[in-house]
Amino acid sequence: MKRSRGKRTKSIPPDEVAVVFARGFLVTGLLVALQDRCEAGSAAPAGRKIMRHALQGGAALAAGTVAAEALGRRDLSLAAGAVAAGAAGVLAAEILLNSPPPDDHEEKRLGQEEG
Repeated sequence: MKRSRGKRTKSIPPDEVAVVFARGFLVTGLLVALQDRCEAGSAAPAGRKIMRHALQGGAALAAGTVAAEALGRRDLSLAAGAVAAGAAGVLAAEILLNSPPPDDHEEKRLGQEEG
């Protein structure tokens, strides 16, 4: 019997991808929030840091899961798309949540002379 080249198997259902994302989000958030807390003088991580890492963990785990399953089915285009989407999600969280909050006095210091 010949195998059909154009026939594709179904991809992962979106609700399953959402569950994988939630797992990665929760596990990474817990790790960031609780790791190294027993060291002397360690402060709690900032909420933005926890959120950034949790979003990145969820995006990475979901993308990796989709890519691995796609590679198992030899669907290279879906695997590449999943990796690209995961990288975009990780980078977006890094850019959006890594920047410090805006400083209202920054413009005043740069635009006015002291006197």
